[in-house]
Amino acid sequence: MRILAIGDVHGCLTALDALLALVAPTPDDLLITLGDYTDRGPDSCGVIDRLLEIQATGRLVALRGNHDVMMVNARDGHDARMWLGCGGKQTLESYGVRVRNKPHGFDAVPKSHWKFLDELVDWYETDAHIFVHGVADPNLPLAEQPTDMLHWDKLIDPVAHYSGKTMVCGHTKQHRGIPLDLGTTICIDTGAYDPAGWLTCLDVMSGRYWQANQVGQGRTGRLRGAE
Repeated sequence: MRILAIGDVHGCLTALDALLALVAPTPDDLLITLGDYTDRGPDSCGVIDRLLEIQATGRLVALRGNHDVMMVNARDGHDARMWLGCGGKQTLESYGVRVRNKPHGFDAVPKSHWKFLDELVDWYETDAHIFVHGVADPNLPLAEQPTDMLHWDKLIDPVAHYSGKTMVCGHTKQHRGIPLDLGTTICIDTGAYDPAGWLTCLDVMSGRYWQANQVGQGRTGRLRGAE
C-alpha cells in the first residue's frame, strides 16, 4: 500500500486529472488530500466532483484548508467579501453563478459538495507521518492543535513534532514548483493555479513525487533525502 499525499488543488481539475493518471492509484493505496480544493483555479466544482468519486471508493482522507473554511464561512454569512477576493468569484463561476461585487447563488452548489466541505477533517496521522494543511504546534498532540494554526499558519521553520513523526503540509506555496524537504517537515504546495505552477502528489514512504500542471503536462522526481 502506498500513502499518497496531494497538495493544494485550488480548482485545477485538469492538473488533478493529469496527476491521477500519472500516479494511477490502486484500491490498496491511501490518498490524503491536504485541503484548499476550491478558489483561484477555473473548476472547483469539477474538483469536488472528482474527489467525491474517489471518496466513494473508501480510500480518500480529505483535510480542511483555509480556503475551504472561507467558502463555508461565506455560505454561513461570515467574511463573504473576503472570500470573494481570495478566489471565491472563480469558485462560484464554476457552479454557473455570475458574480460581480457580492457573493450569491450558494444554492447552486450541490448539497453533496457542501456535505463534502462540512465533513473535512483537520488532520490525519499514520505510524510515521502527520498530515495538516498549514502547520502544527510541535509540542501538542494533533487532537489538541489550534485549528487556526492547522488551517492558516504558514511554514516558516521546520517542525520537529514531539512524536518524532514527519509533518507533511500544504498552504505555504513553493514558488520554484518543487516540494520543500526539511527532513522533519515536507511541504507540497507547489502553486497549482499559477501559470507556471504544479500540482504535487507525494508517496510519503518512498519519497517519490509526481507533478502535473494545468496544460496536462507531467513530471516526476524524488525528495532530496530519498534513495
